[in-house]
Amino acid sequence: MAKNKVKTHSGAKKRFKMTASGKVKYQKTNKRHRLTQKATKRKRIARTVGIADVTNAPALKKLMPYL
Repeated sequence: MAKNKVKTHSGAKKRFKMTASGKVKYQKTNKRHRLTQKATKRKRIARTVGIADVTNAPALKKLMPYL
């Protein structure tokens, strides 16, 4: 019997991407507005890519079965 298709969670596909090794990456917060009053160090740290914790990764992969 054929396998059913699963819909991708539209909120998750906008916020997360998969790396080649199968980890889940995301963009950190605090880089959108009111940047003049934030410290340079805080903005520099927010530029880097975040990697989802291994405990949350399986749940995120379920939301994005085809990515």
